[in-house]
Amino acid sequence: MLLPDPPWPPTLDMGMPEGGQERREAGRAALELPVEYERLNALLSDYTHNISRGGTFIRTEKPLPVGTVLSFTIRAPELGEALILRGVVRWVVDTDQAAGGRPPGMGIAFVFESTTEKEAVETRLDQLMVGALGRDAFEKLMGRPAATVPPEDPSQ
Repeated sequence: MLLPDPPWPPTLDMGMPEGGQERREAGRAALELPVEYERLNALLSDYTHNISRGGTFIRTEKPLPVGTVLSFTIRAPELGEALILRGVVRWVVDTDQAAGGRPPGMGIAFVFESTTEKEAVETRLDQLMVGALGRDAFEKLMGRPAATVPPEDPSQ
């Protein structure tokens, strides 16, 4: 399993500190996408606040505890079929901490079983962001060229 770096397991002081200093290595896009995950045997539906190759922030009034490993599903027209991901809660913004445009929720770092899975997910996430933002905005935001994706063959 490819776990997020560094360190593992996550500690309570990871992620976004009180001062709001960014620690992300990958560029992210402010995309609101439906996301589903389980909490105490109940299926919950919330929305992402932003997403990158390394993780996402899920807006929710009831975030899971830091260190929780979860599976979740993201749906978007740009994806075709749903994207099923695994991640670990790295940081939390409780409702009493949410202010000034900072919504309550939880920062999730993606976890992959293999390098192959990581690369496949990153390709789909790039396709999602290019589809939602457009090629020029994606390249400016991410600081790298968008991969050229061959068009789907409608005969298949």
